[in-house]
Amino acid sequence: MSAEQIVELMRKTLEMALWLGAPLLVVATVVSLLINIVQVLTSLQEATLSTVPKLAAVAVAALLLMPWMVKKLGAFTVALLSDFHWMH
Repeated sequence: MSAEQIVELMRKTLEMALWLGAPLLVVATVVSLLINIVQVLTSLQEATLSTVPKLAAVAVAALLLMPWMVKKLGAFTVALLSDFHWMH
């Protein structure tokens, strides 16, 4: 395997990790922003008030997005394994 192939494989792997992680990060960011706005408006600065809903939202998003994530990861794995050539 040449250096260019290894770099391309790593690029594709990191890109797939980004695609799979981005929706969960977006959900966590949006929920955190909304909770911070509510905390500023109500002057409640409790740490658990921001952590628990964010974790719950990410868990729900992960459960809802799981079929899509498994499908994308499965397609990536099949493409990855079918791209290997036997070296003689």
